[in-house]
Amino acid sequence: MLPNTPADLLRLLAIALLVYPALVAILRVSGKRTLSKLNAFDFVVTVALGSTLATILLSRDVSVVEGIVALALLVALQYAVALLAVRWPPSQRLLKARPTVLLRDGRPRPDTMRAARVTESEIRQAARSHGAGDLNDLAAVVLETDGNLSVITRSRIGDGSCLVDVRDEGR
Repeated sequence: MLPNTPADLLRLLAIALLVYPALVAILRVSGKRTLSKLNAFDFVVTVALGSTLATILLSRDVSVVEGIVALALLVALQYAVALLAVRWPPSQRLLKARPTVLLRDGRPRPDTMRAARVTESEIRQAARSHGAGDLNDLAAVVLETDGNLSVITRSRIGDGSCLVDVRDEGR
C-alpha cells in the first residue's frame, strides 16, 4: 500500500531516521547478551522489539518519545532478567531450559531425542561438523539452551566436569 499523501511518506522517513538509530544505540549500550544466541526469553524480547519498532514507524497514535521509551524498557527488562539469572541462580530454572544429553557413550537416547524434537540425522550432522566419523567415538552430544548441539568426543571428555549442569536422564 502506498502512503495517503507525500506528508505521510515524509513522516515515516523522519520517524525511521530518529527511531532506528535510537534502537541501535539502546542495543549497543545493553551489551552483547541482548544480541547473543537466543533462548526463549531473548526471542520474545527480540520479537517485541521488532513489533514495537514497526508500531512506532507506522502508527500515528504512538509518539517517537513513547516509542523510544518502550524500546528502552524492553531492553532494560531483558537486562534485568539476565542480571537476575546471574545473581540468583535458582531463577535460571524458570528462565532457561537446561542443556540435555541426547547421546551418551556412542548411544543415542531416543526418548530424550523425541522429547527435544531432535533426529538422529541431526546428531550425525553435528558429529560430522565436529570432525567425527563414528558415533562410537562420541562421549556425549548435548542440546544446549540456545538450540545448538555440542559434541564431546571420547578423547576430549577428560573428567566430564563440563557436563555437571547438564540434564542426563540416562545416568
